[in-house]
Amino acid sequence: MTTSNTPGPGPGDVDPAVREELARLRDSIDNIDAAVVHMLAERFKATQQVGHLKARHQLPPADQAREARQIARLRTLAENAKLDPAFAEKFLTFIIAEVIRHHERIAEDTVNGTAASPN
Repeated sequence: MTTSNTPGPGPGDVDPAVREELARLRDSIDNIDAAVVHMLAERFKATQQVGHLKARHQLPPADQAREARQIARLRTLAENAKLDPAFAEKFLTFIIAEVIRHHERIAEDTVNGTAASPN
């Protein structure tokens, strides 16, 4: 008899109905992940346009007042959706940092005359 370091039933011992439900849930998760990626891509297209507009008019890449409003707004949305507001804030803060990085690059490219036009 062989022993295993993993507790519980092996992969062949799982009820087929449980496997089917797990696959269904994972398919749903995969679809949501795809939607999140597409929504982020759309968001970044819009923020790229903002970056070009700011660069053309010599506005700063960051807007701390707007960022604070957006974080407060997202925390409220998260609470209403039963999502941890701290997680939502961390997520938005990460996105904002990436947007600012893009805006800084666009501003630098505009000053150097190498900026591509917005899509």
